[in-house]
Amino acid sequence: MPLLARTILTPLHIDVRRGAVADLAAILADGRISSGGDVAVVVGPGQGGQIAELIRPSLRSADVFTVAGGTLEAADDLGGKLRARSYDAVVGIGGGKTIDVAKYAATRRGLPMVTVATSLANDGIASPVASLITGGIKGSYGVHIPIAVIVDLDFVEAGPERHNRAGIGDVVSNISALADWELARQVRGEPVDGLAASLARMGAEAVLAHPGDMTDDAFVTVLAEALISSGLAMAVCGTSRPSSGGCHEIMHAIDALFPGTASHGELAGLGALFCTFLRGDARRFAEMSACLARHNLPRLPAEVGLTDDQFVEAVQFAPATRPDRYTILEHLAMSATETRERLADYAGALRDLG
Repeated sequence: MPLLARTILTPLHIDVRRGAVADLAAILADGRISSGGDVAVVVGPGQGGQIAELIRPSLRSADVFTVAGGTLEAADDLGGKLRARSYDAVVGIGGGKTIDVAKYAATRRGLPMVTVATSLANDGIASPVASLITGGIKGSYGVHIPIAVIVDLDFVEAGPERHNRAGIGDVVSNISALADWELARQVRGEPVDGLAASLARMGAEAVLAHPGDMTDDAFVTVLAEALISSGLAMAVCGTSRPSSGGCHEIMHAIDALFPGTASHGELAGLGALFCTFLRGDARRFAEMSACLARHNLPRLPAEVGLTDDQFVEAVQFAPATRPDRYTILEHLAMSATETRERLADYAGALRDLG
């Protein structure tokens, strides 16, 4: 992946709590974001429209645009609409697809962007990456990170629980991604950014260690902050390395070969657990397995609707999704037969853990 946009390294404002949306108008009034209140509000088909109606009285000069599908075409179309008028900022309200469309369009238009997240499905909340579908394949595009990030726990709670739980898998996958980054340093001399690594690891460790679940505000806050930290880690070092390794190669391969199988976070968590097993790190394997099981996230191919043969096919294809990246998958360079054998061993190790 090419270097990501690095103009903004940290958001001016991060707010994770109940009732945070109520202060959105005041946040937008910050002169560094909008001097005149002329903003473009981008919403998706879910709760975004409801939030837009809540804030509309305070943002009389705002225009509201509805986007759907999370495609590059939708982002380009939005970019065209943003050129029709002079805006101070773009506000993306919704889940990952809506926010990624808004981030891409805002970046191409050179406008600051504010994220208002209604789900915690992945680390796109504050990341310098927009994942957009083009030609039926999901690609990653470098964008500026949001200038402000708002997570209102009331709206997160009202969203689909499965989407929010998926974010746990995405955060936990940082552990595997960082191990892959260190492997690349040892084998290829690839530089590792210590601050970026610390940010990514901090969030993952906090989620792994927290005893709560998605019904606990304290845990949900930790999860939201961990997802934001992952985005900041990528912005600091200019690549997705701190949060994307063999785990995401497997996720992208499954998306390409078997689209619609499961969500980004669910597949990232599964891929991370398998890669950690391949690495032979028994302690981390047990920790990550326990965390995924506790939050009812998939650990086996069958739990995301894949056969073993399909998963093997995805693992074989995975390195091609990120040709520039060196991970445990490239290091082992397993044949299909070897992958099938290791998958059987992996399933056995999970049974032993219980």
